[in-house]
Amino acid sequence: MPIVAQSTETTDWVSRFADEVIEESERRAPGKVTSVATAPVVVVASGLSPSGPIHLGNLREVMTPHLVADEIRRRGHQVRHLISWDDYDRYRKVPAGVAGVDESWAEHIGKPLTSVPAPKGSSHPNWAEHFKAAMVESLAELGVEFDGISQTEQYTSGVYREQILHAIRHRADIDAILDQYRTKKAPAKKQGQKPVDEAELEAAEGSGAAGEDDGSSTAAGYFPYKPYCGNCEKDLTSVTSYDDDSTELTYACTACGFSETVRLEEFNRGKLVWKVDWPMRWAYEGVVFEPSGVDHSSPGSSFQVGGQIVGIFGGKQPIGPMYAFVGISGMAKMSSSKGGVPTPADALQIMEPQLLRWLYARRRPNQSFKVAFDQEIQRLYDEWDRLDAKVADGSALPADVAAHARAVGTAAGELPRTPRPLPYRTLASVADITAGHEDQALRILSELDPEQPLTSLDEARPRYDKAEAWINTHVPADQRTIVRGEPDAELLKSLDEASRQSLRLLLDGLADHWSLDGLTHLVYGVPKVQAGFSADATPKELPPEIKTAQRSFFALLYHLLVGRDTGPRLPTLLLAVGQDRVRALLGD
Repeated sequence: MPIVAQSTETTDWVSRFADEVIEESERRAPGKVTSVATAPVVVVASGLSPSGPIHLGNLREVMTPHLVADEIRRRGHQVRHLISWDDYDRYRKVPAGVAGVDESWAEHIGKPLTSVPAPKGSSHPNWAEHFKAAMVESLAELGVEFDGISQTEQYTSGVYREQILHAIRHRADIDAILDQYRTKKAPAKKQGQKPVDEAELEAAEGSGAAGEDDGSSTAAGYFPYKPYCGNCEKDLTSVTSYDDDSTELTYACTACGFSETVRLEEFNRGKLVWKVDWPMRWAYEGVVFEPSGVDHSSPGSSFQVGGQIVGIFGGKQPIGPMYAFVGISGMAKMSSSKGGVPTPADALQIMEPQLLRWLYARRRPNQSFKVAFDQEIQRLYDEWDRLDAKVADGSALPADVAAHARAVGTAAGELPRTPRPLPYRTLASVADITAGHEDQALRILSELDPEQPLTSLDEARPRYDKAEAWINTHVPADQRTIVRGEPDAELLKSLDEASRQSLRLLLDGLADHWSLDGLTHLVYGVPKVQAGFSADATPKELPPEIKTAQRSFFALLYHLLVGRDTGPRLPTLLLAVGQDRVRALLGD
């Protein structure tokens, strides 16, 4: 009997796409699928151009098929997630802000990315490998299983030779498809629309005599293939003649004037133009599922046109969603050496892989979202920890349970996690206050819960290290916490009787409330007690002015402890400063 896509109790987008992919795989091999064990390998795909830092928007190109592939694996099917490294694309421009790169790199424009030197100081053999390596390392930390394919290796080893010759034999058919779109005007760019991807940018700008978009008419007629020059290695070439019988091709380079005649059936230094290359690969690899960016939705875009060209190669267009923009909050604080475009490695420096996976898993591909590098990261972590607790106690909604499961692990097992996941905002505050002194950090963290004291910082790692990295790299110096070295004698002397009484109530209660929960109860309770209420009174039992009194009390404590109106959460700050020093700074 044929496989029936296994539905789940969840209604998350990943499960729905997994159902569709399994059904589509069966449609493409009718009668051949008798069980999960004998089913053909399901192929999903992503494409990445290592033309510069591979950013968090590009990561959606990988995470979308990864999550779907992983769900299919969980159901017992064999899946192959291909990542095509488009490292045989041309070096299009010198990216701004990449360390070790200046305008002298412009001399390499037009060469394959694998023929461009790596940025200065890199240990990698070329430009593409330098940027690919960082992404491979991040994907490993994220638990993404994939098969990487270098398009340089594919083209230069002759793997696609028959596909190239087939495309050239059918160049008139390809030209007729492309011609349907050449006279149409590109739609106006909407405000906030995601920039087109690397390949589309190359298509728009062209790459010499024949545009990278879809090829163009030359002396040899329409030609969907571009040689790289045998002298300067650039793709600023134009095919001047071609013989179908012998496959003899003559080209001339407009950059250096070099010209040569080669036999295309033996020649491996060139590639199909993008709008032909992509559908060729769909057919060659048998891709069933591949997402595409919103820039591919317009008439004449590579995904739309590819859906027609793929038939020339005997294949079918993959199913898959268009994915929306991934934004950044706090991007202004990013180091200029990164080019201003945060990468997965940047995100993983300050957040655990589970949180980053969850951001991509919980939103449908057509929904935009932001990755936080500013204070918002603390709220995201609070939200994640609440979900973790709800999943543990069985109160989470089914779709949230599914997103959580996809975040914490894969079909291969759970990702490594922090043994004692203390609140991120608490860890960040401790890292801020202790400024790298691990013994002080351990002292503070061990006092958070006296009944279950932390015995080693390793119990709070890697979350503690991520929070410390966030403090050190994304919190401006003027927002860092510096505890006063001496009491503010002038401020203490100027206090009225009510303020003095509030400090006395706090100091009297320190010893009995020296834990995170205890100090939280104490600092919120002092203004209540001063107003004649119980320290345990709930907000519903209190008049609105109590909140005003609490804010004034907190501001006074911040001024006396750190010389500012605000700072880390007061209970954490008090623990960090220590009882003896708190008493000294508050005038005891």
